[in-house]
Amino acid sequence: MIGRVSFLRNTKFVGDVSEAKVIAAFVEAGYSVSIPFGENHRYDLIVEHDNMLSRVQVKTGRLHNGAIVFNCFSAHSHRTGASFRRYTGEVEYFGVYCPETGDTHLVPNDSLPIKGYLRVEATRNGQQKKIRWASEFRLGSEPMNAVGDSTDHGVTLFGPDSPPL
Repeated sequence: MIGRVSFLRNTKFVGDVSEAKVIAAFVEAGYSVSIPFGENHRYDLIVEHDNMLSRVQVKTGRLHNGAIVFNCFSAHSHRTGASFRRYTGEVEYFGVYCPETGDTHLVPNDSLPIKGYLRVEATRNGQQKKIRWASEFRLGSEPMNAVGDSTDHGVTLFGPDSPPL
């Protein structure tokens, strides 16, 4: 519980905290961040670096079985039932904040399935291939190069495969 609001039951509050944490991580890393006006956008932030813009959708990750798990879709309830929509072609990155680890990650929206997984601990079965290690996507406090430097700072931000808006 944070303050008087239950962190697990107030989804608006949870989303606001995650958005604030992701914005703070970008600002601390030296990026310019813009917030779109209004609520009806498929992205939460626009991040600028070296005159390039990218759309970022903020998600809250949950630590489960040694991995940070986050949804790569939006869900809405209607009278006719629930609807789910992926972000394909609508955002370049997911900004993921995990309250359990306190870390913020930047994950490209290139070929993610319905759920994103960032592994924090080794797998129980020893799997090594096709694992996204959380440490490789951590948004740190040092600015990343436009080309990226995955050993020191995490994911490539605004690299050659990331089209500007």
